[in-house]
Amino acid sequence: MSKVQITEYLDIELEKRIWCCRKCTGELISADESYKKGCLVYSRDPRTIYNTMIEGELNFAPDPEWQLIVEFYCPHCGIMVENEFLPPGHPITHDIDLDVDALIHTEISKRERV
Repeated sequence: MSKVQITEYLDIELEKRIWCCRKCTGELISADESYKKGCLVYSRDPRTIYNTMIEGELNFAPDPEWQLIVEFYCPHCGIMVENEFLPPGHPITHDIDLDVDALIHTEISKRERV
């Protein structure tokens, strides 16, 4: 079997059915689960990225009581795999849901045609 690229920093190793980092090839978690569960997670105050533009309450910086930046990192090499903006307390989104069996079938079909 082989790896299939899913995003810029994520592959799926089809034989093992596991998410892998594209940068270091480190294994993250079963492809039947959200890759985010296999990542290091950092919930970040948006003011550490978006500086205030003017003085006062309305200063163009995101309010951390309304919005957080959640970053997901490969636990092996530290590359940022993904990030999302969420309100505090909101569950982490499940953004990729693949049919791994269909991917395996597609890869087998490709090999048979060659």
